[in-house]
Amino acid sequence: MIGLFGIVLALGLLIYLAYRGASVLVVAPIMALVAAGFSLAPGLATYTQVFMPATGRFIVTYFPLFLLGAIFGRLMDTSGSAAAIADGIVERLGPAQAIPAVVLACAVLTYGGVSLFVVAFAIYPVAEALFRAADIPKRLIPATIALGAFTFTMTAMPGTPAIQNAIPMPYFGTTPFAAPGLGLIAAAIMAGAGLGWLLYRKRQAGIAGEGFGLHPGSARAAPDAEPGPRPPFWLAGLPILVVISLNYVLSVHLFPALDTSYLAEPRYGATTIAEVRGIWSIIVALTVAILLILLTNLPRIAPQKDIGDGASAAVLPIFNTASLVGFGAVVAALPAFAMVSEAVESVGGGPLVSLALSTNLLAGLTGSASGGMSIALEALGDRYLEQGMAAGISPDLLHRVTTIATGGLDSLPHNGAVITLLGICGLTHRESYGDIAVVAVLAPLAALVAVIALGSAFGSF
Repeated sequence: MIGLFGIVLALGLLIYLAYRGASVLVVAPIMALVAAGFSLAPGLATYTQVFMPATGRFIVTYFPLFLLGAIFGRLMDTSGSAAAIADGIVERLGPAQAIPAVVLACAVLTYGGVSLFVVAFAIYPVAEALFRAADIPKRLIPATIALGAFTFTMTAMPGTPAIQNAIPMPYFGTTPFAAPGLGLIAAAIMAGAGLGWLLYRKRQAGIAGEGFGLHPGSARAAPDAEPGPRPPFWLAGLPILVVISLNYVLSVHLFPALDTSYLAEPRYGATTIAEVRGIWSIIVALTVAILLILLTNLPRIAPQKDIGDGASAAVLPIFNTASLVGFGAVVAALPAFAMVSEAVESVGGGPLVSLALSTNLLAGLTGSASGGMSIALEALGDRYLEQGMAAGISPDLLHRVTTIATGGLDSLPHNGAVITLLGICGLTHRESYGDIAVVAVLAPLAALVAVIALGSAFGSF
């Protein structure tokens, strides 16, 4: 029991210190050693032989996605493409549909591969102007952006290049389009429930006579985001279309049709195309989209600076996430973790329920969807795949349940994206977190339950 107490204490301190703004790069290894100490595991061996190898494996596998995604997001931002897409959607729907317009703008950008942090900065000024014009309470802006950027396009939409949709692929041998039917159903539940709640809250505020409110000097655009020349709407959206369509063609049709028998050689990791095609597809799709932005937006960007800034912006997020993965690897290696695994499995419901519970709980404990998922799969991915195959559950279904399960508890108050979003909007947890919780925690959990039920009854589709 003392070992289990050490795990709980280490997780609690990790959450608290991350919430207080401490660096995860520093805190995660220290908390890993705290957990190991309560189990009387040797500290140096735990750090160099367990923590660091797990951290390194994550970086080696996913750094290209973080790097290309950050560069793509930076170029979409500095070229004015992200703002052009947001403004175009808003103009077409009109100020009267402010909430759906903001949700749709965020969804299009994130589904196209733009970082949710870039989206939050790019959309906030547009959202503030719309909400002010429609006299909708400003406190609803964070939840509106969160619904479009943090939920269905991050975990449910088939083909999304989000890292949360990429992490399960090497473990299950799947593609970004795994279980597309279930993904679309989950996306519809999240979007429908979230929009329904926000529109209900808008009506409530109208009945109570609450308007936008007095928020002097509240506009917070992204740094260096002075309005400049923007590409036309169709050109701004073209790179996003390229990412989505090329991702599909490569992962589903082209790569499986190629002769890739050379991958079985030891120098290439003795792997198969099934294990790498998903990551390869996203790498190629993002690379082509980046080249397209560079070719069509040269007057609006500074290529060397923007690519450099994007590359630099990729480093901290991947190292933070990798540190959480290292922490999870240490916890998973401790004898007390077996008790946690047994407790999750004793809930019943089979591999899908166990996978969903462990992934969601770890995402909530770490405040990170990708971190929680990586910890769960690093520790138990092989076991879930084996159990799933034995139970007749397809890897595609395991993939989609895993991705959807990362959404929900990951958006608890200590989540970095939630804290950043509230800071951008100039609002507090007390003012806006209640609505964020409904659209980014409760709605995804409802979608997860529905997908598990449908997947158990009808399999992957």
